[in-house]
Amino acid sequence: MPRLRTVTPFVATVLGLTLGLTLAQAALAADLLQSFEAALEQDTGMRAARASQQSAHERLPQANAQMLPNISLGVSRNQNDIDRTQQSSTGKEVRSSERYYSYNQTLQLRQPLYRKQLLINRNEAIEAGKQADALVSKEAQNLAVKVTSAYLEALLAQDQLDLILKERELIVASLDAARKSVHAGSGTRTDVDEAQAQLDLNRAQELDARQNFELSSRTLQSLTQQKAAVLARLAADRLVPHAPDPDDLDHWISEAQANSPDLLARQAEVNAAQLEIDKAQAGHYPTLDAVAMITRSGSETVTSPDSSYVDRILGVQLNVPLYSGGGVSSAVRQAIAEQAKAQELLESARRELALQVSREYFGLRQGLAKWQALQQAELSARQLVISSRKSQQAGVRTVLDVLNAEHKLQMVLRDLAQARYQYIRAWVALHTLAGRAPMEAVSAANSWFE
Repeated sequence: MPRLRTVTPFVATVLGLTLGLTLAQAALAADLLQSFEAALEQDTGMRAARASQQSAHERLPQANAQMLPNISLGVSRNQNDIDRTQQSSTGKEVRSSERYYSYNQTLQLRQPLYRKQLLINRNEAIEAGKQADALVSKEAQNLAVKVTSAYLEALLAQDQLDLILKERELIVASLDAARKSVHAGSGTRTDVDEAQAQLDLNRAQELDARQNFELSSRTLQSLTQQKAAVLARLAADRLVPHAPDPDDLDHWISEAQANSPDLLARQAEVNAAQLEIDKAQAGHYPTLDAVAMITRSGSETVTSPDSSYVDRILGVQLNVPLYSGGGVSSAVRQAIAEQAKAQELLESARRELALQVSREYFGLRQGLAKWQALQQAELSARQLVISSRKSQQAGVRTVLDVLNAEHKLQMVLRDLAQARYQYIRAWVALHTLAGRAPMEAVSAANSWFE
């Protein structure tokens, strides 16, 4: 038992530290999928879309409620103070005063039997729910592209910073070698000055790179509301670039137009506008209600203040509009104009979607072609570095030549990383536009990262 008392606190401390470090690493590290999941919960645009969706779906219960029986109870109690003046049989005015209480209790049930506007209200509520659902899907689609772009921008900024720092190590080594060559009498002062100038420029570039990295990281943080010190890097061996499958632009446009949440929302808006025309025209139609009412009253008439009544009514009420000053006809014309506007906006959204799909389609193909070209350029740049170093050792090339070759290699590596990120972003955007679930598209892209 004493041994247990000695070991247990130690074990607990070790476990606590291990758990703390694990949680800290989990809080500091993030991949693309985790960033998207966090953005789905934290992004203000997504939250607003969900709130709007919830609000829109409440319209259907309200529309249904208008078609159900309406029951109301009215109760009143009044004090009556009456001054009466009348002529007597002799022709003289006789004045009298009466004070008494009266009451009324009415229970009424009204059931709409035919009200075309109520039926249209229900259909409008259904269309509003469809539109809200589509807008939530559209927001998720846009958010997937926004998060992917922000994540890749942060990675590109990090890559740029890493390349600058790596290039600095080469510049510093070259500067030291140039100085040693000058002291040995085999080098020139120009090599030292050129290397120093390259070092100064590199430090200035580092400042820009760090600022760019901070800005891109904050852009991602604004979407996720989480500050990740470490982002999962791209595992280049996992990503095998290939052309869009199928490699047919018309196919992708057709898929996008068939599944686009934006077009679904616009179509629901057109349907609602058509229903508004029907509702306006319903202003010419009669309404028919069934009414059941029971009333208890007492002392409600001056002639019989001490009497009480129970009145029971069961029947139907018909209301036929005859003339409204032209208001109904004007409302119909207004609704027709709004429907035409909604139809044109739908067509505009369809055309814009086709252009957007085309941009992402060609962006994917361009990223693929650029990626393949830069892979060959990387091989050539590396060979140039090797050749420049050998030429320098042979006395044919200078330190500056080696630095320029190294700088070209770093630029090619930066452009290659940018081409890869362009390919990934276009891939996610194209597949989400074509109807693939945003979570599924981001998850597939996330498999390409460490």
